[in-house]
Amino acid sequence: MSYVEVPGANVPIRMWADPATVEGGAMQQLRNVATLPWIKGLAVMPDVHYGKGATVGSVIAMQGAVCPAAVGVDIGCGMSAVKTSLTANDLPGDLSRLRSKIEQAIPVGRGLHREAVDPKRLYQFPTAGWDDFWSRFDGVADSVKFRRERARQQMGTLGQGNHFVEFCIDVSGSVWLMLHSGSRNIGKELAEYHIGEARKLPHNQGLVDRDLAVFVADTPQMAAYRHDLFWAQEYAKYNRAIMMALFQEVVRREFRKARVTFDPVISCHHNYVAEERYEGMDMLVTRKGAIRAGSGEFGIIPGSMGTGSYIVKGLGNAASFNSASHGAGRKMSRSEAKRRFSTRDLEEQTRGVECRKDSGVVDEIPGAYKPIEKVIDQQRDLVEVVAKLKQVICVKG
Repeated sequence: MSYVEVPGANVPIRMWADPATVEGGAMQQLRNVATLPWIKGLAVMPDVHYGKGATVGSVIAMQGAVCPAAVGVDIGCGMSAVKTSLTANDLPGDLSRLRSKIEQAIPVGRGLHREAVDPKRLYQFPTAGWDDFWSRFDGVADSVKFRRERARQQMGTLGQGNHFVEFCIDVSGSVWLMLHSGSRNIGKELAEYHIGEARKLPHNQGLVDRDLAVFVADTPQMAAYRHDLFWAQEYAKYNRAIMMALFQEVVRREFRKARVTFDPVISCHHNYVAEERYEGMDMLVTRKGAIRAGSGEFGIIPGSMGTGSYIVKGLGNAASFNSASHGAGRKMSRSEAKRRFSTRDLEEQTRGVECRKDSGVVDEIPGAYKPIEKVIDQQRDLVEVVAKLKQVICVKG
């Protein structure tokens, strides 16, 4: 589908979704965003749903300003995937041992590594810039500096909620490794600190929604936020890269006879800010629950823990600010999912997948998400599908 344009106060709201199907709270959030004085454009992805602070599945282009709540508290959250030389025929009938080995290598939930991972000991890990990255931690907000050691130990860990590590098979039978995570606790604390600082600023007092408080260009607050934002985005990228390296080590050990090789890793943020240029203007583009889909750029759009996921290539649609959806998108809240579904429902909906099937992950049941096939179909003018994957192992925190 092409987009539907809904009137907004300062900019139209371009929607790659049927406005009639979007919950009222999310539509109000979008209308509130369109009132911001600094906004130059707003695009809405087909996985749109209500979010804390700002709508999930929104792409906000502003000039001279950025809204920290519109990034979300998991700064730099995103996806990584890699195709392997393994095929479905190489896999054992019982995948429980492989799942267990993955969980041993990659801490999940609130877990952390007993000792910080040294990337120099990981196979073919690109360590250029690693020392410089950590040296820039000295410049982050004072309120989180005591978290340095915890941040080091959480580097290369999964977290919880909708984060996952998966073993997948594409329609041709090739095996892929895929994972989803972000900047862990350090990103969350930095986001919460700066959201609080933005709310205090005089220019934000008259906004229709205080959650949309912004930092403006050429101020000390903006400079401090940009430093911490881009540092946290880099943390998230390294976090996924280390997890993927640990995941690959597990696969090499478990399939030693197969001499496994890997294609280049595909990686993309979907909660972040980027400096981009549109219509002759330099803008700060915030994607919350959206990936960049510039012409020829690879991206990853996952479904849920029991459905398919897609590797895509961007078509460079400027109307969407070169963006696409970040996943299927929730169709109900976590609390509603827990009320509506049981562990028996979870077992049924994840049949054939080696994964947790207990009450702790019922809120991640496939039935709580929109159908991924429909979400993909609604953005055929944003991306083309390169591969469709189906998980056989899903690790969650």
